[in-house]
Amino acid sequence: MKPDAIRVLVADDHPVVRSGLVGVLTSLEGFDVVGVAADGREAVREAVLHHPHVALMDLQMPGVDGFAAIRELTRVAPSVRVCVLTMYDDDDSLFAAMRAGARGYLLKGAEQDEIARAVRAIAAGEVIFGPGIAVRVLSQLNSPAAEPAGERFPQLTARELEILDLLAAGTPTATIAARLDVTAKTVSNHVSNILTKLQVTDRTQAALLARKAGLGETGSDRAREN
Repeated sequence: MKPDAIRVLVADDHPVVRSGLVGVLTSLEGFDVVGVAADGREAVREAVLHHPHVALMDLQMPGVDGFAAIRELTRVAPSVRVCVLTMYDDDDSLFAAMRAGARGYLLKGAEQDEIARAVRAIAAGEVIFGPGIAVRVLSQLNSPAAEPAGERFPQLTARELEILDLLAAGTPTATIAARLDVTAKTVSNHVSNILTKLQVTDRTQAALLARKAGLGETGSDRAREN
């Protein structure tokens, strides 16, 4: 343990990426890698055990993905600040991660100095975005406010709205279950409730209705990849 060093957890399902990040951080002054994880569930466990200041977190991981892990960390280890390091450069992933509780968002391929600066800044309480991402965040904040999804579908609960958004993006049941850290049966039960409340006969009709209301559009490409 390095005294006064920033404690970092590295979570990524690719061994080469994990090793590379660990190598970068341990080669620099002021960092101490206290844990590594290959999926979201392991990341949460390591964070609870080792109390890192910052978790460098991939989004696409098997089992419990980064989105679910970030949400769980805000619940069980709120002092751990998450910096996303991902290949996803779409607004859907960006804003979903920030809503989940991430404090930074970098793209894989970032220079080691950029990663180091981001970790230092996030450990100090700042919010950090990679080049180009900050511009999109400001644009989103400055754009006219859209009608909240809850007002478009007031009969749905918050969890049902979340699942409807994923349905609109074409996300399979198994992927929805993994992302929300619930069983496929639980997702199916929510979908049944959604169909009843929206008075439609199947999930395709529900997805079409949701897309007309503006849900799921930015996440469709990523959902197909999953």
